[in-house]
Parts: sequence; C-alpha cells; structure tokens
Amino acid sequence: MERRLNYKMTKARAVFLVFAVLFLLAVSFVCFVPIWHVVMSSISNPTELNVSKGLVLYPLKNVDPNAYSMILQYKSLWSGYANTLLFIVLSCITTGVFTVIAGYVFSRRRFFYRNTFMLIISFTMLFNGGMIPTYMVISKLGMLDTVSAMVIPGSLSVFNIILMRTSMQDISDALEEAARLDGANDFVIMFRIILPLCKSTFAVIMLFTVVMKWNDYMSALLYLPTRTDLYPLQMALRSILFQSTKEITSASDVSTTTMYSRSIEYAAIVVSTLPILCAYPFVQKYFVTGMTVGAVKS
Repeated sequence: MERRLNYKMTKARAVFLVFAVLFLLAVSFVCFVPIWHVVMSSISNPTELNVSKGLVLYPLKNVDPNAYSMILQYKSLWSGYANTLLFIVLSCITTGVFTVIAGYVFSRRRFFYRNTFMLIISFTMLFNGGMIPTYMVISKLGMLDTVSAMVIPGSLSVFNIILMRTSMQDISDALEEAARLDGANDFVIMFRIILPLCKSTFAVIMLFTVVMKWNDYMSALLYLPTRTDLYPLQMALRSILFQSTKEITSASDVSTTTMYSRSIEYAAIVVSTLPILCAYPFVQKYFVTGMTVGAVKS
C-alpha cells in the first residue's frame, strides 16, 4: 500500500513556497521573453521595427512574413541544412561509439593504471595545443576541405568520457559476471548490457553533440577554406547576415533588402533555433530518468 507523507503547512513553509513560485516565474519570464521578442520581431513591419527601441511583444503594425520568404530563397540555405544534418549524424555515430568504448574501458576495475591514464587525458581539459597546432595537424593529415575535418577532431571529448565512465561505474559488477557466465564477451557486455542501463547519460551526450554541431561555424571557417559547398547552416546564416544584399532573392532590390535587414536577422535566429527547440522535448525526459533504476535488486 502506498504511503503518503503529510507535511504540515507552517508559516515558514508557506513563505518558502511563495518565494519558490515567484522565483521560478521570474526565471521563466527571463528565459521566455527574449525568444518571444525575436519571434515577434521577425514578423513585424520592417519600417516600425527599424525605429523600435524596446521589447517587441506583439507584431508591430501588421504581420509581415517577408523576411522568412527572403531567407528561404537564399541559395545556400538548404545545402547548409543538409550539410549540418550530415555532420550531426556522423558526429553522433563517431562520438557515441568512441565515448562508449572509452567509458567502458576506464570504468572496469581490472584495467590497470586506469587512474593514471584518466589523469593524463584529463590534463588536456586544462592545457591543450590550441587552434594553430590543431590546424597544422589536420592540414598535415590531408583533412582540409573534407567532411572528416568537420567530424573527427571533436568526436572524442574528455568531458563526455568522464560522464560515461561515472555512469558505468555505478552499475553492479554482478551483471557483468552473470553475462560472462553465459559466454558474453566485452563487446556484448558493453553494448547490450551496460549501455542500455546508461541510456540517459548517453542521450545527454548525444544532445550535447547535436547542439555543438548545430551551432558550430568556427570549424568550417578553419578547415573548409575553399569548399563552400560543404558549409553548414551557421555559415549560410552568417552569409545572410553579413553579405545578403546580393544573394537574398532576385525579386528584391537593394533598398528592400536594406529595409528588411533587421527583420532578416531575427528571422535567421528563428530558423537556426527552431529545429533544436522542436527536438529538445523528445530527449528532455532522459535528464530526469534514473540510469540504473531496477538494474539490480538487493
């Protein structure tokens, strides 16, 4: 029979609940209002928007979606979307495989000197070669102007290894011992037994990877000097914001494009953020789900 805890509503508890509700409402307001301002600005009348100084909480004068029409006619936008999705898929595959293997190896107590190796790789979180040496390495490996330059350099993160290692260490050794008695090898134990119990941590790492690759434009600037056809979405949006007067649309003259310049900036933010906002609710539940609940019952 389910037992319910009855809390006595004291004056102190009532004050705390009121404060907590007001604080969370304030935080929600601070997080939501900027997004609402951007959306409303992107569909506002451009003339009114250009003279507006404060927050835009409703479409100014009238709803004008022409900024989105201009962006959607941009030549490189759709190729940027395709390239970004390609980089995300490949990065999720490589990051997922490498992180799971590394986390599994470092979480096994039978791996000698695992703490020493962990200290060595953790040292790179504080001190690393930097941008120029990394560029030289990628150049010497012949990876410039290739898809691999956008995927491989960031495929293994020490932070992700630590997350996966910590999650796998919390799983009882009884599961691994039982699997070995049934003839399972390390790969079977790692991918079919340990990983399903760490799916929440794995989902968080995948979310970090998707967001990182979705917002990544510095890698394209450094490693794709001539292959503009491989530019991701963020580089396409960068072109819209800084050199859109020539390529937005053949039907718009320069004066019209200039008038819509501020609306285009807001619309570009919406276009680049909306897919992530739509995908987040599907993985948000893993942030609050236990990783090993019910794995071993004592």
